[in-house]
This record gives sequence, C-alpha cells and structure tokens, in this order.
Amino acid sequence: MALGPRLELRQGQGLVITPQLQQAIKLLQLTNLELEAYVDAELERNPLLQRDDREAEAEAPDAAPPEAAEYALDSTPDHAAAAELDATPDDLSPGERATRDGGDEPAQAGGQIDWSRTGAGGGFDGEDDLEGRLSREKTLSEHLHDQLAVARLSDPERAVAAVLIDAADDGGYLRADLFEIAERLGCGMDLVERVLTVLQGFEPTGVMARDVRECLALQLRERNRLDPAMAALLDHLDLLARRDMAGLRKVCGVDDDDLRDMIGELKALTPRPGAAFGGEPSQPVSPDVFVREGAGGLWHVELNTDTLPRVLVDKRYHARIAGGARSDADKTFVSDCLANANWLVKSLDQRARTILKVASEIVRQQDGFLAFGVEHLRPLNLKTVADAIGMHESTVSRVTSNKYIATPRGLFEMKFFFTSAIASSAGGEAHSAESVRHRIRQLIDAERAEADVHSDDAIVDILKEAGVDIARRTVAKYREAMRIPSSVERRRMLRAAV
Repeated sequence: MALGPRLELRQGQGLVITPQLQQAIKLLQLTNLELEAYVDAELERNPLLQRDDREAEAEAPDAAPPEAAEYALDSTPDHAAAAELDATPDDLSPGERATRDGGDEPAQAGGQIDWSRTGAGGGFDGEDDLEGRLSREKTLSEHLHDQLAVARLSDPERAVAAVLIDAADDGGYLRADLFEIAERLGCGMDLVERVLTVLQGFEPTGVMARDVRECLALQLRERNRLDPAMAALLDHLDLLARRDMAGLRKVCGVDDDDLRDMIGELKALTPRPGAAFGGEPSQPVSPDVFVREGAGGLWHVELNTDTLPRVLVDKRYHARIAGGARSDADKTFVSDCLANANWLVKSLDQRARTILKVASEIVRQQDGFLAFGVEHLRPLNLKTVADAIGMHESTVSRVTSNKYIATPRGLFEMKFFFTSAIASSAGGEAHSAESVRHRIRQLIDAERAEADVHSDDAIVDILKEAGVDIARRTVAKYREAMRIPSSVERRRMLRAAV
C-alpha cells in the first residue's frame, strides 16, 4: 500500500448551532437573577428592545403584551410548546442563515451574542463553570452538600438533610426549629433528630450545632474529652464569662490546675466551625413557580411573574431607522438587531412555558409528598419527566438547575423531587427506596427470638417473594444506613437478653 498525500472531497450533513439557538438553550439554565442581568445587558446593546412596563405599554400601544404566565395544572403534554428551539430563516441575518445552512460565510458581528455577561449559568452543554469554581473558595453549604451526596441515607432522610443544611448559617449553626421542619415536611421528630445526628458528624467538627455549648461538645466528643467535669463546664459557660472561678471549681468538682487545663482546652476549640469556608453575599431565593392546593385536592401550578423579565420589540423605531439606513453595514446592523430582538422575546416566552411544563409534571408525579409528607416521595428521574412532556432529558436537566418551587410545605429546588427507585421483580411499578427500607426495618423489628433473626440473604428472598428485585449488597447498605447491626450481632443481643 502506497502512502502519500492526496485531496478528497466529502459531503456530509451536520447540525450547526446558531448563536440564537445557543441563546435559547442558555436561557433555560439561568437563574432568575442571572436572567434579569442578561436581559438588562441586551436592553443596553440592542436599540430595538424595550422593557414591557406600564410606561412602555402607554408609549407603544401597537405592541401586544406577552401572554400571562398563569396556568392550571394540565397533565397532557403540549407538544407544540415543546417544539424544537430553532430559528426560522426569516429570523436570521444573512450571515447566520449561511452558518445554519452549513455555508462558509461566518455570522456577522451584529448577530453574535456575548456570553460573558450571562453570569455563572454554566457552559453551553450544561457544564459547570470550572474556572469560576476553582478561582473561589467552596462555601460551607457546598461542602456539606458534597458530604451529603456520599452519605448512606434514605431518600426521606436525604430530603430532610438538604432542608437542614440550607438552614445553617455561615458560622455552621443550625438556625431552624426542628419541630417546625418536621411539621412542614410531614415527618416525625425522630426522623429529623436522627438526620441531624448524622449531619453533626460531618466535617468540620461542630457544624450543625444549635448553640455554642453543643458546638463545643461535638468537638470535645471527637477528641474523647467530654467527661462529666467538662460537661459541667459547658453547662455553666455563663460562670466562665463572669470569670467566676470559685463557682466553676464547685460545679465541676476540680481543683485550680484541672480547671485551668479545661479552660485551655476550650480555648483551643472553634466556636464558629463554618468560618473557615468561603462565603457569598446572601441572595434571597425567589421561587420560579408557585404550587397551591385547589378544590377537590387538585394542585394549581403557576409561574412567578415577578421573576419573569418582559421585553418588547419597538417596531416603530425599527421602521424609522431602517428607512434611513444607507450603507450595507447599517442595513446589516439593523437586520441583526431585529432578528436578535425577535428571537429573545420568543426565547423568553419558550423558557417560561418550558419551566411551567416541567414543574407541572413534577407536581403531578410528587403529589403524594405535597399531600402527605416526605415519606411519600415517589421514585422519579429526569427520563420519566422528559418522556411525559415530550422533551429531551438534557432540557429537563437545564430547567431544573437552580429553579425553585414554592409549595405549602416550603421552598424547594426542583431537583429535590428526584429520588431513586428499586425495580419490581414482577415487572410492575417500581418501589421507592424508602418503602423498601421500611420493609427491611419491619422484618427486623419483628424478630423476637434468636431463631427469628433474618440474615441479609433471607431478607433478599423475602423481598423478592413480595415483588422487590433487590441485591444482597443493597440490603446490607440499607441496613447499615439505618444503623441496624448484622444478623450475628442481633442474635448475640437476643441471646444476652434471654
């Protein structure tokens, strides 16, 4: 076989993403604050765009205001609203039409979009802004959520943990009432307290404490120094603040040297464990969607119109400047501005409809949680929602990123509602991971004698007979997550009790 240079001409087809289609995809994953900043930048650079407020409507009566963004929950997919986000030839400038059709002519400068002003919404393919994340310190909340991602918790426990972490301040203290959280999530206090105990084992030591005493106690317990004398010192920190050494010696039952050493140990602790992490300015979270209970147990889903920027295309101004354009460059600039303005208005409307469609399907899937509490979260993934509404999984992923739903049970990120599932051995509907854990706990709680103790293999067989297809290692993982001893240890405990 001879080797040598040669020329070949090949013809093929490929999808070329236009700048305006990139814009539509990018807008999906922006938060409402980032979207507002992006629209403000577009208003400054495009003379044909104007904000749709009361004054604008009075000045431009021929411009129709956007459609009201309030809809009742409808489980029927609106495939027309989920149409492909692509521009028509009439909406594109000559350079952009050439790019879309695979030509060699580059898009004109006027049709390009400056993505540097869009904030931290991520890359084009939904990737994180790696450079931005590496150039700043990780926040305490991010650090705790990273540990939560690898913790062995059930779906309800993980949901409670996410709410508790979000209630922690920059110093690492939990600033929320446990009873209020339990009531809002529709779960028992024992579940919230059990999850809090797990979170208090996260790094840095002392995090998620409810007061200074508990924070210092967690750090001393890790050092194996929380003896009765030290516990008494923590119970009387007010005496330490008043430098009442005689009172401290009396309540702790120690002499001067021991008390001096104990105080030195306290000084070596960290009263604000979260202060070591980077902080960000507190930004109030505004919900993108409201969920309200309607008549007959139905749920009403509507967009938060206060977070939706409204813009209009000033067609009268376009007619004025288009008639005065003389050079080809002026005509191209006006044409590009009109195309960008039209497509931005369409993209904003499409974004609102897409968010509403995804949120409505999430509410339909998780109505049990809204009605009865966190124990009734159903297995849910991106594919289920995407198939139900006729969209791609990547679109659903972008929509649910940094979007929030306000429900009667509180404010949650959309991704909060996605939970894992356990397949059914009979080919029926999948079982939620939490329901399987509940069955495992019931089987073990029913053990009354040494002969009744079930091994992990025996539990697998019992669950398979009940229609749950589960592996032995999964049973062991769930059992350990619930802090249940092995079958050998349980037999030993029952034998000792007898």
